[in-house]
Amino acid sequence: MISLCDKKLFFGIAASISPFSGILGQDSPKSPNIIIIMADQLRADLLQREQYPLNTMPFADNLAKNGVWFDKAYTAAPASGPARVSMLTGRYPGATHVRSNHNIKDAFYNKDLFDVAREKGYATALIGKNHSHLSPDRVDYWSAYNHDGQDSKDKSELGNAFDKYLKTLDMYANMEPSPYGIEAQLPYRMVDDASRWIDSVSGKPFLMWLSIAEPHNPYQTCEPYYSMFPPGSLPEMRSSAGDMKSKGEEYELLSEMMGQGHVGYQRDLQRLRSVYHGMLRMIDDQLARLVNELKEKHIYDNTIIVFVADHGDYAGEYGLMKKGVGLDDAIARIPMQWTGPGIKPSANPHKAHVNIVDIFPTICEVMGADIPVGVQGRSLWPMLQGKEYPEKEFGSVMVQDGFGGMYYTKEDATDYKEEGAVGKKGLFFDELNTWTQSGTMRMLRKGDWKLVYDMDGNGELYNMKNDPSELDNLFGNKEYSDIRNEMIETLLRWDISTQDPLPVPRNRYRFKRNEHNYMFR
Repeated sequence: MISLCDKKLFFGIAASISPFSGILGQDSPKSPNIIIIMADQLRADLLQREQYPLNTMPFADNLAKNGVWFDKAYTAAPASGPARVSMLTGRYPGATHVRSNHNIKDAFYNKDLFDVAREKGYATALIGKNHSHLSPDRVDYWSAYNHDGQDSKDKSELGNAFDKYLKTLDMYANMEPSPYGIEAQLPYRMVDDASRWIDSVSGKPFLMWLSIAEPHNPYQTCEPYYSMFPPGSLPEMRSSAGDMKSKGEEYELLSEMMGQGHVGYQRDLQRLRSVYHGMLRMIDDQLARLVNELKEKHIYDNTIIVFVADHGDYAGEYGLMKKGVGLDDAIARIPMQWTGPGIKPSANPHKAHVNIVDIFPTICEVMGADIPVGVQGRSLWPMLQGKEYPEKEFGSVMVQDGFGGMYYTKEDATDYKEEGAVGKKGLFFDELNTWTQSGTMRMLRKGDWKLVYDMDGNGELYNMKNDPSELDNLFGNKEYSDIRNEMIETLLRWDISTQDPLPVPRNRYRFKRNEHNYMFR
């Protein structure tokens, strides 16, 4: 068996075979700084630019309209570990081998984002939540935070007190305002760390992954954010717990487990939604703080900012919180926006369908680096500059889900506590478990239409314009058979095109790629 280090050495031979060395990045700004700001579990349609009635993230909305933003951006898989490894490697979970949160060490790739940045002379930093294959020895600055606080012994008294408080929440929620104020909250402390590190970087461009661990559970926030969006002011959901049966058995099992692990969560659902909304504004204010710091340091004009999420949150959809089953847009569609030098602003969303795997090849082109062999994402750089691009290439997008095998159902053992899905105290609940993640699914979004298809041939077909909560499955409706067949054909093409190219032939055969890593031209 080849270890990860051996794999990288092995593929290094093939990776040197590049048909477009020196072409990439020819129109890029000179060595811009790059900051990837990632929120964890942020639902895309809860932003006002998406026609949501509440103004949850005004600064992010304004920043997006000064750059390029996408309303058909999707994660590679709606789970943290697989999505983050996919962003850093530009590869789908089927190629990285990271199809669950418990396979991160199995990450399979040639070079990732931080390898390329180091080769191009960039200073690098990870500040915040990792939950990927990245390790401290591979970056110049490492300041790790997780959902229960900062992973450091060198913390302030305030930081220590707040992190102890977070651990009492058992990854669930606080239905009251959190103590200690905004200065203790993790996003605030991460921005402080980011500012200090930027001051220490001299004479080199930098790449920073600022990975905010919110608005993921534990759902909590301090005043004034706790009171900004009271339960009574929230828009009514388009779906409810009563729709779970139509969504399928997995949704019912998820609700059953959630009820065991978080006793009374249905009773508290509106308050949970309220706190989640407050967390969005808290993150937004810290995004504004960081951008203002960049302007004060006179480096904003040479900094590309990517704001993205690893996946979404049900946030009350189908009577659920967090994530766990299916490929619904609530958890699979993500915000993605790009701002900075060389990027042509547009107030309206870009019509392209894009994926989190497209971030790495785009940054390669910005840095003037070759896209490593094995990357499956496509560079967005031409479209970000307002140049022509093949619209057919970005006319659809695919998402993957499931760790494989057969489905676990109600007929199988349902001792959730024994398996570890539900905590023995009745407070902890892991929604990514044996029942919810078994099997294999693929999703295709193409225009207003969405297809979900699994390994048993079960299909779902939705018109997202008329049915945004995906409740009216048209897959078996003869009236839509032509659309269904077209969607299946497009999904098949995606599945074939994303077969892992690694390893490429060692000799004689010449591996050909498009200069922007386009697949469908």
